[in-house]
Amino acid sequence: MDFFNNTNFSIDGTNSTTAEDGALHCGAILPVIFGIICFLGIIGNCIVMYTIMKKTKCRAKQTVPDIFILNLSIVDLLFLLGMPFLIHQLLGNGTWHFGAAMCTVITALDSNSQIVSTYILTAMTFDRYLATVHPIRFNYVRTPCVAVLVIGLVWVLSLLTIIPVWMYSGLMPLPDGLVACALLLPDPVTDTYWFTLYQFFLAFAIPLAIICLVFFKILQHMSTSVAPLPPRSLRVRTRKVTRMAVAICLAFFICWAPFYILQLVHLAVQKPSIAFSYAYNIAISMGYANSCINPFLYIMLSETFKRQFLRAVRPAHRKFRVVNPSTTDGGSVSVRMVPEGAQQEPACREIPSNAAPE
Repeated sequence: MDFFNNTNFSIDGTNSTTAEDGALHCGAILPVIFGIICFLGIIGNCIVMYTIMKKTKCRAKQTVPDIFILNLSIVDLLFLLGMPFLIHQLLGNGTWHFGAAMCTVITALDSNSQIVSTYILTAMTFDRYLATVHPIRFNYVRTPCVAVLVIGLVWVLSLLTIIPVWMYSGLMPLPDGLVACALLLPDPVTDTYWFTLYQFFLAFAIPLAIICLVFFKILQHMSTSVAPLPPRSLRVRTRKVTRMAVAICLAFFICWAPFYILQLVHLAVQKPSIAFSYAYNIAISMGYANSCINPFLYIMLSETFKRQFLRAVRPAHRKFRVVNPSTTDGGSVSVRMVPEGAQQEPACREIPSNAAPE
């Protein structure tokens, strides 16, 4: 959401007063960094989407965490698809060559994807709370249908939140008849102040406070609970999924905190220095990098996701394998031979309904 009016930063986060001094930095280093982030992020999120969809194709029941993770990967992918436009603008010293309509679409896509990610993480946190603190009482709420409804609500809320972006994004004149894509607020001084606070609280501070509070409640419950415990297998799965949710939330807020902090600092800085401009671009890089970190978190923290991925990419061989050995009444061993392909469908269903990529 790096789109300010003509007195501040344009789409690439480079202030007009320091653009010339930082041309080498922005024109050479950042495009390479953004290109690497974009490449790795698109591949990683496509892998996550393919793995979960392949699991569903195998008639395995899609779980609530599956739905949240799948949609988070879709949002991250949409966010990354706007990076080539950013890279093009960096290479062109801030100029925009794709017209006013594309400026509005890419700006809104960038803003919407960032807010949807935050709200999905908040919803995932509530899901972890219900799974950990009330695993039986609210089990009827934790269903795929409810999760889909929550995702739909998240998108509606996000689209309402970015109404100012739809209204004021446009082309900003530059020297030599060129233009840049920016957020052109009516009153640059006053509106920038309020829009920055609006963005900070709705997209960062309030969700962060809610997530911290909910995870505190989860930890408090886990340390003091004396109620009858659910089966051990369910406790283990819940703990693993909760650990992954914590890691995803921490990665998101660690990556985006510098950006939002510098946004607030920028309100008090009339003429940002070169160092500030560099720091700002690094903060933007960290924000985009978050969208390619999540797939690697799933792979590192989830043994179940690794198995699902290997099953999704493994070619089906019609080899016969020995399965289900059993002992007859007379003590002899009965062995049943089935094709490997015939076993693939049950293998997809072996993940319990309230498990996720754990």
